[in-house]
Amino acid sequence: MVYLPTVLFALGEGAVIPLIPVIAASMGADVATAALVASALVVGQLCGNLPAGWAVGRIGERYTMVIAGTAALLSGAGMLFAPSLGVLAASVFVLGLCAAAFGLARHAFMTTRVPLPFRARSLSLLGGSFRLGIFIGPFVAAGLLQLFGSESAAIWFFGVCLVVMVLLVLFGPDPEATIPPVRSTERFVEDSGEAVSGSIPTVERAGIFQTMWRQRRLLSRLGLAAASLSAVRSARQVVLPLWGLSLGLDASTIALVVGVSGAIDFALFYASGQVMDRFGRLWAAMPAMLLMGVGFLALAFTHDGDAAVLWFGMFAAVLGVGNGLSSGILLTLGADVAPEREPAAFLGSWRTLTDAGGAVAPLLVSAITAVSTLSVAAGAIGVIGLLGAAGFLRWIPRFVPRPDPPAEA
Repeated sequence: MVYLPTVLFALGEGAVIPLIPVIAASMGADVATAALVASALVVGQLCGNLPAGWAVGRIGERYTMVIAGTAALLSGAGMLFAPSLGVLAASVFVLGLCAAAFGLARHAFMTTRVPLPFRARSLSLLGGSFRLGIFIGPFVAAGLLQLFGSESAAIWFFGVCLVVMVLLVLFGPDPEATIPPVRSTERFVEDSGEAVSGSIPTVERAGIFQTMWRQRRLLSRLGLAAASLSAVRSARQVVLPLWGLSLGLDASTIALVVGVSGAIDFALFYASGQVMDRFGRLWAAMPAMLLMGVGFLALAFTHDGDAAVLWFGMFAAVLGVGNGLSSGILLTLGADVAPEREPAAFLGSWRTLTDAGGAVAPLLVSAITAVSTLSVAAGAIGVIGLLGAAGFLRWIPRFVPRPDPPAEA
């Protein structure tokens, strides 16, 4: 009941996302317009985090997920029967809103229910559940396309996943009722470096913007470091295919290199949680950011070398290792620093900031490449990664409580 709904939602979403540009092109869109329609998903996620935080705080995680799943069904119907590109883009935007609401609801549940010594592994499993769906979904879509010859088959599959998920959440055992909230014994609420006990001292229900203002020091410090991690992750998905194209590789070779990098990434998701729970958050965040930062910087100097293709494959694997080691870090850090009273409002702000970092990175890569070269863009992303590593080194010890080692079974 905790992880299966996430797998179902991500599996259906993963089957649909790669086909959005294809559907737009079949409706007459050129490449730029198709990319614009696909970007509506990210815009929807950015716009959905703050309202989702409000909804979770008012009606709870369970009903927020039910509403998100139902609205996602409507967005799937809109994509299936869209009469124009405008309706298709609006449907993709709604899907982004629903994905934000669903993700925040499950994040808020794990924040309030999982004990601190086991939090990182639980949230890494949550991130791994999402990655599993996104990883398998495109293969399911490819099989359905081969079997039925139409993109609508993947949208119908998405609808089936949503129906099963909604029924499971609505009629299955409610984890909110069966798992009592857990109060953390340690909480850092501002950048003074002093630990305090208990929740943030508020009596009234704090709103979204009031929570953002109260947590402005944390968000402007640790939040920006987290946003840099999201930016480097997102840039990896853009830079690697473009790098392969710039080297003159064919589509199958590029797909193989990117696929191997993604497989390494997926294989390490639980290791990240183990490291964070046993040694602290910094021991996962720093190696991940250093690997990705140095990987991008080193890649920037290999484009015109004799072994450029070999270096491309090697650094794609390095970036996959770094990304895998960072699995669950953003979820865990957000849970660590969220106030015990009304965590959903804070998590809405946290996820908006990190999603913004992921949304800006592809635009930054595109802009730098347009005025300079792809190598310069890769180097710039590497610098962002190293700055983010410095930010984590500075702010994680100040804001994040150090978990006690878990008891051995």
